[in-house]
Amino acid sequence: MTAATGPDRARHQVENADWLNALARVGLVAKGASFALVGILAIKLAVESGGKATSRQGALQSLAQHSFGKFLLILLAVGFAAYALWRFAQTFFDKNDVGAGAKGLAKRTGYFGRGTIYASLTYSTVKIISGAAQKSQNQKAHKTTATVLSWPAGKWIVGAAGLVLIGVGLWNGYRGVEKKFLKNWMTEKMSSSAQSWGSRSGVVGLLARMVVFALIGIFVVKAAHDYNPREAIGLDGALQKLANHSYGSWLLGIVAAGLLAYAVFCLFEARYRKV
Repeated sequence: MTAATGPDRARHQVENADWLNALARVGLVAKGASFALVGILAIKLAVESGGKATSRQGALQSLAQHSFGKFLLILLAVGFAAYALWRFAQTFFDKNDVGAGAKGLAKRTGYFGRGTIYASLTYSTVKIISGAAQKSQNQKAHKTTATVLSWPAGKWIVGAAGLVLIGVGLWNGYRGVEKKFLKNWMTEKMSSSAQSWGSRSGVVGLLARMVVFALIGIFVVKAAHDYNPREAIGLDGALQKLANHSYGSWLLGIVAAGLLAYAVFCLFEARYRKV
């Protein structure tokens, strides 16, 4: 019997690491909590009771203003870091056995992208805890878009990025409608009630994400078409666009409720996902 190579041994250890599985579940809880914060603030805005359209970084900054906020931010920072580590493990150790083919590489690239996003969110949270002000996603979108538009073929790069975001939105919608997430769940451990409510939260939550991602993508494409970086928006901008519509309160309320449903979905993921 051939001895396992160093990389094979490392992969086997990661695949069977209970601590890494625990990190994944902690990370999913933190992810859900961050979307819940955004949804709550957006619902408050929709009913005109002092809320605001904001990104997750903005919601975290709002949390920092409360007496208990820094303690919760520390917990969230730990959770975001845990999520990032889980996604990086999926990327480099192929923890989900997606393989090295084109489809597998695409999935692993997606895992790496999500890990990078949550590593960045961890950094932003730590900065907020330390008292540093953070730019809104809208401001970051304007600055990044302006930089890329200044590059050779920058207009095409920005336009392509917008189309990718629209595609991500449509993929979220497809996952929700077809309930693709169920194949990743340990359904044999779920009661019929848990399956029912978990499925509903997944469908509603993923459809809400479809709307948000599609809106962001559409305005990024518009920024490329008009050669105007101020057309680009982040999550906060997408919610504000809904709020400014003629039926804004209703539209924003529906999407905000969807983001809360996505937060609940993340909790089901934390409990029942095969990690």
